[in-house]
Amino acid sequence: NDDELVIEESVNNKNRNALSTAFVSLDQIEINPFQPRVNFDEEALQELASSIKIHGVIQPLTVRVLNDQKYQLISGERRLRASKIAGLTQVPVFVRTANDQESLEMALLENIQREDLNAIEIGMNYQRLLDECKLSHEELSERLGKKRSTISNYIRLLKLPPQVQIGVREDKITMGHARAIAGVEEVDRQLYIFNEINNKGLSVRQTEDLVASLNTRKTKKENSKVPNKNVLSSLHKKWQDTLSSNLGTKVTITNQNSGQGVISIQYFDQEELERIFEQISK
Repeated sequence: NDDELVIEESVNNKNRNALSTAFVSLDQIEINPFQPRVNFDEEALQELASSIKIHGVIQPLTVRVLNDQKYQLISGERRLRASKIAGLTQVPVFVRTANDQESLEMALLENIQREDLNAIEIGMNYQRLLDECKLSHEELSERLGKKRSTISNYIRLLKLPPQVQIGVREDKITMGHARAIAGVEEVDRQLYIFNEINNKGLSVRQTEDLVASLNTRKTKKENSKVPNKNVLSSLHKKWQDTLSSNLGTKVTITNQNSGQGVISIQYFDQEELERIFEQISK
């Protein structure tokens, strides 16, 4: 993988004095517990294994020493897995000194360079670099060679409802769709837009127009709205948000002094009403 080579070359040049090369047994290499990547394409691994059988491991793995008999993988897990499939007993490695944080940072930086990551996975890796490696947005921007706004756009996607994030992961919607949805604050409206994209095959431009329309309606409604004296408890607010998320539309709980109340389910058109009814009837 070209991106994998780029990041390792950068690391190797930066830490040349801390590196040495060797051949080590596969049994001596432990998987990196900080590995941010969980899923590996089995077909791609088989293809890489076939290449390794013919050409060997061209780019060494990067490891750090745990003790005299054990090494921990820092980067190159695809090559490690493929080497096992290919039946190798030893692989070439770069051996370097790295603490836990450096190991995590290298694994995350390498992972971000992969071409097959979806936008949610990229956002999660950016967030981990900020949180676990204590990097600022500016430092992360410099290390990745990307604008701060680009990093912020990916991280914003992590605030979207689970259904929308799954849609990005499963290629049901694009990064452009997700960014447009993130332009709406309310969960029920985000889910409504997501359903409209899937049901009507909206393009990114059409999705942006829908978002603009909903935001305009919201502004007009807020300007004419009478202050609501019905203040929900945190528990009722949680129930209201859960119902909104499950039904994919706005649900409002109105309390009365007597302890009774009303649950209102909003729909935007006849098609939306039919979908909600089917959802409730399951």
